[in-house]
Amino acid sequence: MGLESRAVRRAPLAPPIVACTSLLFLVTACTENGTPPQLEAYAYPSTSTVIRCETGARVGLTGATDGKVSVDGIRYMVRTPSNYDPTFAHPLLMVYAPAGQSRWTSERLTGLTTAATSAGFVVVYADHKPLNISTIEQLGAIPGLVAKEWCVDESRVSATGHSDGGTASLMLAVIEKTKTVPATIAPSAAGVTDKDLEAYQCPAPIPVMIMHGKNDKLFPGWGALTSAWWAGCNHCDVTNTKSVEGGCRAYQGCASGGATLYCEGTGSHRDWPNLNRVMLEFLTYPEKFQ
Repeated sequence: MGLESRAVRRAPLAPPIVACTSLLFLVTACTENGTPPQLEAYAYPSTSTVIRCETGARVGLTGATDGKVSVDGIRYMVRTPSNYDPTFAHPLLMVYAPAGQSRWTSERLTGLTTAATSAGFVVVYADHKPLNISTIEQLGAIPGLVAKEWCVDESRVSATGHSDGGTASLMLAVIEKTKTVPATIAPSAAGVTDKDLEAYQCPAPIPVMIMHGKNDKLFPGWGALTSAWWAGCNHCDVTNTKSVEGGCRAYQGCASGGATLYCEGTGSHRDWPNLNRVMLEFLTYPEKFQ
C-alpha cells in the first residue's frame, strides 16, 4: 500500500537552535518545559443558534494544558482561547508534528497558537509517531478524546501539520476509519503523491488547502499533484484556477463544500509556509474561497 511504502518518507527537520547540549535534550527536556505562546481572547458570537455543551459537562481547563496521553500512548497538549467558554462548542484544530518532533517543537514551528485561539479554535498539538495506517488511525482518535474534556464541535475538526504531520492530516481524510474525522484539511509538505491517493476512493467533498514549497527537494512538486487529485474528488474544473490570497490558486467549479486551494510557497522542505492568517480564514470560512 502506498502509505506504508514511499508515501511515508519521513523527513526530519533540522532541530531548532536552542540552548541544549544534544538532540536528546532537545526532544525530552527543552520541548517539555517550554513556555506556551500567548493565548488570545475570542470574540464569542451573541447568537443563540450556536451549539452548546451542558454546563459542567466538560472539565477541560482554560488555557494551556500539557501531559495528555491518548489510549495509544501518543502525547498531546491543548490550547484554548484565554476567555474559554466551556459551554460553547469551539472548532478544533489538530496540528500533527513532523518526523521525530514533539508537540512543543511543532507549536514553535507553526506559530499557530496565538492566532488560532483568537479565531476561536481549541488547538491540539500531538507528538510525532512513525507513520503507517494504524498510526494515522490512532492520531485520528485524539479529537474524540479532546471532545470528552473540552467543549468542541466534532463536526468542525480541522487538521494540519508539516512533513509527516502534513501526511497524517492529508491521509486522515481518505483512510476508511478516519475519513469522517476532519471537516477541513490543510497539509504542508506532505509526503504523498497523486499515485498514492489513487489507491483510495474519493471521500465526500471536503475543503482542502494544500501547501508545498517550490524548493522542496525531498518531495518535489508533490503538492501540485495531490491538489489536482483533490480537485478531481471535489468535482472541480481541474483546468481552471484563479489567484486568491497568499499567492494560492483556487480551483473553480468545485462541488458545494469542496473548496480546493493549492498554495506554492518559495520555501524548502523544512519551511513552514507564511500562510497562517489565510489558512485560518480558509478553515473557518472555506466557502469564501470557492
